[in-house]
Amino acid sequence: MKKYQPLSKKFLLIVFCLIACRSVNFAQVAATDLYLQTSEVNNIMTQYYADKGILTRFYFVEHSPERRERLKKLILDYQNQLTKLNFNQLNIGTKVDYTLFKRNLSEELYQFTIEEKEYEAIKKWFPFADSLYAVEKIRRRGTPLDAPKWAFQFNEMAKQLISLNTKLSKDSTITENLGKRGANLSRSLQKAIKSVYGFYNGYDPMFTWWMPQPYNRLDSLLKVYANNFQGKGKNLSTQKPDASGIVGNPIGKEEIMRRLQIEMIPYTPEELVDIANKEFAWCDAEMLKASKELGFGDNWKAALEYVKTKYVEPSKQPQEMMRLYNESLDFLKKNQLITIPALAEEGWRMSMMSPERQLVNPFFLGGEEFIISYPTNTMTEDQKLMSMRGNNPHFSRATVHHELIAGHSLQYFMLNRNKVYRQFDTPFWMEGWALYWELLLYDMNFPKSPEDKIGMLFWRMHRCARIIFSLNYHTKNWTPQQCIDFLIDRVGHEKANAEGEVRRSFVGGYDPLYQIAYMIGGLQFRALKNELVDTGKMSYKQFHDGVMQENSLPIEMIRAILTKQSLEKDFKTNWRFYKFK
Repeated sequence: MKKYQPLSKKFLLIVFCLIACRSVNFAQVAATDLYLQTSEVNNIMTQYYADKGILTRFYFVEHSPERRERLKKLILDYQNQLTKLNFNQLNIGTKVDYTLFKRNLSEELYQFTIEEKEYEAIKKWFPFADSLYAVEKIRRRGTPLDAPKWAFQFNEMAKQLISLNTKLSKDSTITENLGKRGANLSRSLQKAIKSVYGFYNGYDPMFTWWMPQPYNRLDSLLKVYANNFQGKGKNLSTQKPDASGIVGNPIGKEEIMRRLQIEMIPYTPEELVDIANKEFAWCDAEMLKASKELGFGDNWKAALEYVKTKYVEPSKQPQEMMRLYNESLDFLKKNQLITIPALAEEGWRMSMMSPERQLVNPFFLGGEEFIISYPTNTMTEDQKLMSMRGNNPHFSRATVHHELIAGHSLQYFMLNRNKVYRQFDTPFWMEGWALYWELLLYDMNFPKSPEDKIGMLFWRMHRCARIIFSLNYHTKNWTPQQCIDFLIDRVGHEKANAEGEVRRSFVGGYDPLYQIAYMIGGLQFRALKNELVDTGKMSYKQFHDGVMQENSLPIEMIRAILTKQSLEKDFKTNWRFYKFK
């Protein structure tokens, strides 16, 4: 048997050093990988959202002064924590987190200021509110209630409500905003007394004997009161009802400007309309070229009508969407435009949109779920035809990759895997990124025929039109019917689809800036691509992957990260991304 000699001290020292070096390298890699998902501000943000969560669950009655003041205090506490960070020593990604978290906290305080102002304006209509807040407060810790006392008080409040409701019906001075606030306040008081009733009823014999009838009566009257408030202010709205029957709430130029600053868009509404008109002019020129290729000369509307007739028969639309999806996916891979995880390809699914929902969204929607609009048996013949014409394959060629990959489906996939602490949602990132791919693929000759070009140009014109009609509406220059007519005449929409688009824009729950975010966000991404890819600083894949790894941010902040800019602590938006000349 061979006898082994003991290892020398020198050899052991060398081995130890090698292991130590490898451990240090591993720690450095791990730290770098960890930093990809975090920042110094992340810890503060994560704590804030957890604290806010427990407080909003505890002070669950919205619009109550108690809840508002407690959340305001929370915000001020976290603003103070931010000031303790040495901003100048932070890296660029952390400076972005700091800037946007600070912005979000300020916006939350601003909204509480508006809430308090409106609460004070309608407080006289709720003389019983403080008593209801008080009984809900003691309920949280299970304090025994004097049931006869509260039965009497609930009955007295019911009498007050009957009288107040009569006065409210005759009042013509309440604005629409105050009407909505009053309706929400009424509903929040319903939630308060429901929590009290649900806690004690059946468990406390005295409460169970005294309270059911007074509670049910008060709850019923609060519901009526909420509905009465909800209808107030329509007569005071600057947007009068017109032939469309659509009545929204135009917010005015001052509020538009304030929101543009929050979204880091350093342009006025007038300048944004100028941008839309310039992009429209480019679309017009391209549309005429395609129209001439099809033999329609300068009559692009006739060419558009021809393309609309190329729809597929009922039941064939899902297969057609899959064909377009596979073509766009192959194009992205062939040109090495972006990294596409296999699970992102595997995980999206398809569904059909209901006829009711198609009244608000006549086209399809996307994300992890791809929702297709196409006729159903419950529609009229006219509705069926407009749905098929508006969702023909050439129109859909622009929007399948918008809704799926590399658009919304990939966005949602990556949002859940990269810097998930960044809760800075913005439509300029979400819709702008998806629209950017329409611009890029058109420039890269993805449309195969004049019909394809017309279909893709139709949607591009539509996004230009969104800027024009939504800003004109919110600055109180246009009515909804004018917006509908504009979409029909200037873009070539089907009447029902134009109505659905306008209804979606103004009464569909969308932010007033949402409709401009498509084209403006897309143009921001295109400008950033020009700056980084066209100059050779990045490949397409490096640029696109870089964007996806930063989660949802105002695009000016993505630019700051990718170009390693030096941000100031009191940052103000200044990126003039569009060249008018």
